Amino acid sequence: MPKISQYELEREANIARNRALLAALELDNASKDLGFPAKPPPDAKKDTPKAKPVQPRKKRERKEETPVPRRQSTRLRTTIDPNESPSKKRKREADFEARRAKEEAERLEAEERAREAKRPRHQDLDLRTIVEDMEDGEMTALLAAMKLQPEDSKTQSSSKSKNSPSKSKNSPIKSKKSPSKSPVRSKSTTTGWRLAADPEAFVYSAAESKKEDAEVTALRESLQGLQIVSRAKVTQDRVYSVAYHPEKSKDLIFFGGELWSRFLGIWDARAPAEEVADEDGEASDPSTAEGGKYWRLQLHWPATAKSSISTIKIDPVNSQTIYTTSYDCTLRSLSFESGVSREVYTAEGGALLSSVDMPPAGNEMWISDAAGGVVHLDLREARGKARYFGLSGDKIGAVSVNPSRPNFLAAGSNDRTVRIWDTRQLTKDPRVLGPPDEDLDTSADVEMAWGYDAVTTYESESGRALMRGEWKHDKAVGSVHWDARGRSLVSTSYDDKLRVWDFKSSVFKTEGQFPSMRPLRVIPHNCQTGRWLTPLRARWTENPDVYPYFTVGNMHHSLDIFSAKGDLLARLEDKTKITAVQAVTCSHPSIVERAVSGNASGRCVLWAPLEDA
Repeated sequence: MPKISQYELEREANIARNRALLAALELDNASKDLGFPAKPPPDAKKDTPKAKPVQPRKKRERKEETPVPRRQSTRLRTTIDPNESPSKKRKREADFEARRAKEEAERLEAEERAREAKRPRHQDLDLRTIVEDMEDGEMTALLAAMKLQPEDSKTQSSSKSKNSPSKSKNSPIKSKKSPSKSPVRSKSTTTGWRLAADPEAFVYSAAESKKEDAEVTALRESLQGLQIVSRAKVTQDRVYSVAYHPEKSKDLIFFGGELWSRFLGIWDARAPAEEVADEDGEASDPSTAEGGKYWRLQLHWPATAKSSISTIKIDPVNSQTIYTTSYDCTLRSLSFESGVSREVYTAEGGALLSSVDMPPAGNEMWISDAAGGVVHLDLREARGKARYFGLSGDKIGAVSVNPSRPNFLAAGSNDRTVRIWDTRQLTKDPRVLGPPDEDLDTSADVEMAWGYDAVTTYESESGRALMRGEWKHDKAVGSVHWDARGRSLVSTSYDDKLRVWDFKSSVFKTEGQFPSMRPLRVIPHNCQTGRWLTPLRARWTENPDVYPYFTVGNMHHSLDIFSAKGDLLARLEDKTKITAVQAVTCSHPSIVERAVSGNASGRCVLWAPLEDA
């Protein structure tokens, strides 16, 4: 055994003294005495698993383009012969001047293209122009996704589709209405997808309360079974608007981006997703992988915050056409049949466009703006024939056309009011309001304009027949929306309340003001979204075959669904996958078990039964 040196003996003695000193001071218990929590063991499990955000798919690397040769001086490109003849010198100088003139022309052309890219685009744009850096394969997939089933095949397969509410395992909903209360198609929508429901559908007397309770119970059981079946980062940034396509064979959802995420996102939520390998060449984690396929289109220009898409509307007659309003003061249509985007209306020099709505006939538009005005646009007339009406002194954030009575328009404003207008006088002969206001700052597309004073002070022979009802909120109104029957109305407000109205059909038949505008139900609901979240908007289902319900986001990261009487039917949430406010929501126009939501980071969620995933 080797002999231990004196140094090692002293070192061991120091270690022993230090251990004894630490034990005497009891430093192991000092953290407990100071109130610090004890460190959990390494194998301890957390109560709630951490949410895993969906990760966007990585873009394929594009092939490198052939580099453009760098400019060089004439001295380096050519070697001048000191003994060249005068004729060769003249030819060389002429060639040099021609090259310099060509380069100058190319430079000026490139500068003009750069300036043109920053200007608003009012011309027609084809699909290839508005796509975001899309390859040919992605373009083919987009066109295939937008190729919808013919009407005949949809009619034959609708009864056999597993997405049909009557066939789904989670949907015990069956029609309990009498034939007289069944939904009817409006005469003007025989070729469209949007149905105008009978205003008396799902209206029950006191003796029929059990039937209504059965409808609500069946609807609640169906909606409470919805779970997250697909997630994707459809827009680059905050989602501001959404529209659910009525196609039953697939889940096509349109999302409008806000601020710098100014693209129109198209999400085929249940399409087979491509498997993308990570940096190590292994398949990505299914729990964090994106579901479905999505594409981004740059409809509005220039590419700034002014291109935010405020509203998306699907044409109620032709579902292959969508309309979008933007803060660049334009309204454009995009047809997937022709592949062309056209400008329908522009308020250049006017106020920002905040929302748009259309009646089921699809031949008119009502467009609201941030100056408190509403534009009536008849698509059957030539461009430039629009009419402008000042309906509020502050911004109108939302307008909604009554589906069964298209002459009734609801508008929610920052002046804290929800007003219902009878627009028959405005659309037939608006000159009854008096001479148009020529000093009102509108746009070149507006033929005539009337200010707020002219509209609000107008009285017909039967009284004030324009504004039929008004209800004051405690704070600004964020949204207002009619249900498919044109009977119920819902609003959201920054006073942290949802208000639900139920109007009898008789009040619409009179020419005077409504006897009462008192809401049927006032629901406490946190609507303090602040600056960085999209304001919460309540949206009714457009499905006329089911008991009316609406969806609205919740500040506690859930999606809430309420009935027409204001009862909570379902609260959809999943804390393992969602850790953000689902501010933007809507439901499928014809399938009960479908809902969609989006948040401020551009991540979107599809809610459906797991067996349909």
